[in-house]
Amino acid sequence: MTSSRRGSVLISIGGALAVAAYAVWGAVQITILTPLAAAPGLTLREIREEMAAVGESPSDAAVVIFLTLGVVFAAVVALIVIRARVQAGVAAVLFLALLMLGGPALFVASFGPGMALADTFGVAGGVSAPGVAPLYAVSALAGVGCIVLGVALAVRSRPISVTI
Repeated sequence: MTSSRRGSVLISIGGALAVAAYAVWGAVQITILTPLAAAPGLTLREIREEMAAVGESPSDAAVVIFLTLGVVFAAVVALIVIRARVQAGVAAVLFLALLMLGGPALFVASFGPGMALADTFGVAGGVSAPGVAPLYAVSALAGVGCIVLGVALAVRSRPISVTI
């Protein structure tokens, strides 16, 4: 295996694992840590019972399904990168783009459960546990990295001459 191909494989594996870790940490933030922060002194079970008593649902299944889509996309991108022998730099841009999209995905996935918590406990909606800030920071940094690496790859590439 050439060093370029090895780099693409390692980036694909690392990128897919990074996206999976992001999704898992996001799901933990939305389904466990934010409800506990919204209703201090109550257990998760008591929080869910209180929500059910007022007709609200934490929508855990929707959160898990939505965030799992990112992991599926990462696995598909990894397979394509490896099978198509994509350059390591291009593979890195693709995985940075997936991590960047994690921020909007996290926001969308947390909207329903956050509103249910807000309606039940009279708190601000959304993910409010302190562990969510690093996720949004990762997304922002991945966006910057995507732009910087994309520009570097474009500048470094050789121009293609086309004759008609």
